[in-house]
Amino acid sequence: MDLRQYFKKIRDTESGLADSFPLVMSLETTDGGKAGVASEVSREQAAKLIVEGCARLANEAEKKAYFDKQASEKRAADRAEMARRVQVTIVSQPDVVDASLDHPLSVPQASRK
Repeated sequence: MDLRQYFKKIRDTESGLADSFPLVMSLETTDGGKAGVASEVSREQAAKLIVEGCARLANEAEKKAYFDKQASEKRAADRAEMARRVQVTIVSQPDVVDASLDHPLSVPQASRK
């Protein structure tokens, strides 16, 4: 293929892409490329992959599935991070302070018989 034609095809394909980071699905290739792997790439990279026959644009169902999976993984990571950051403070009896009185609470002693 002539280099001018190759780069013209890339530019034409790139101009036809609406998203700035389109979602592409990989195609099986002779050098071991695995089909069906979703990737969010730049417009330039997407155009190059499409022209070279290594990928295709994802359809709406694939986009929805990919972004739903990304959102659920993000929520799980956020929950794990919050669980890691939880801090527990153990307060002993003399340290309990009535905030409105600004002095330690008096706790009645149990009578010994």
